[in-house]
Amino acid sequence: MINLGREKLLLLYRQMLTIRLFEDRMYHLFLQGKIPSTLHQYQGQEAVAVGVCAALNKDDFITSTHRPHGHGIAKGVPLKKITAELFGKATGCCRAKGGSMHIGDYSVGMLPAIAIVGSGIPIATGVALAFKLRKTKQVAVSFFGDGAVNQGSFHEALNMGAIYNLPVVYVCENNLYGASTHISKVVKIKDLAERSCAYGIPGVVVDGMDVLEVYKVANEAVTRAREGGGPTLIECKTYRYCGHSRSDPGNYRPKEEVEYWKARDPIIQFQKKLFEMDILTQEEDKSIKINIEREIEEAVNFALESPLPLPETALEDVYA
Repeated sequence: MINLGREKLLLLYRQMLTIRLFEDRMYHLFLQGKIPSTLHQYQGQEAVAVGVCAALNKDDFITSTHRPHGHGIAKGVPLKKITAELFGKATGCCRAKGGSMHIGDYSVGMLPAIAIVGSGIPIATGVALAFKLRKTKQVAVSFFGDGAVNQGSFHEALNMGAIYNLPVVYVCENNLYGASTHISKVVKIKDLAERSCAYGIPGVVVDGMDVLEVYKVANEAVTRAREGGGPTLIECKTYRYCGHSRSDPGNYRPKEEVEYWKARDPIIQFQKKLFEMDILTQEEDKSIKINIEREIEEAVNFALESPLPLPETALEDVYA
């Protein structure tokens, strides 16, 4: 067990549980017709976002994907802002111009997420180049799925990050499926992190269901980047419990496969560790859950009561 101290360990637990409970609540609100778009949800992958973002400073930046809610919560985007954005309200983090797939908040170091597969990878590389030119000691992180590793943007960005020795960390969330296509059908290698050798940078495989292992690997990569050591490619082996989007029932996945991964649930695993270490009690656990549910309820009420954007704001922030 990494010696992070009680408060840090409990923070990791709270953040993972917040993501899970938030996503579960948004799913039910979606079914009620409260959310005017589809959702790409993050249940099962919480240890990746939380473990990586715990290694970052507030002024470090991340880029995300069409599945950004977990990254946003882990990086510190307020729940009220995220919820209002999902509801299409003017008080949302992107003023209702992003929606579910474009969550972001510059003030906490999250660029608005990009739904195009692989597109955040070169952008994070560009951000890292800016950090290097400005000599700020900041680090950029790009989150992307296994479906992005065959995109040209992945290869071009990793090569550029390597040759310029940029302070960037590339985090592949390998949840086995690009939409409904299993990873084995599109690559011949066992570990996607092996592709790092083509660019002369470290490639690390980590159990993406173990928040402490993710944090350890991410912290090493972030420290290396911050100290001028260049990029790292991290492959987190993880799993999404839901389908690709809310319109996808996920019937292409074997029942045994889903059961195997759910038996390794990142939140339940970590909760057990905290109980065993006497860091968390049953009463404290109940209290944490109640407080998170209260915060989510406040965020939902905030979103429901917030105004819709005015029609005349449609052309604001548009550049030609």
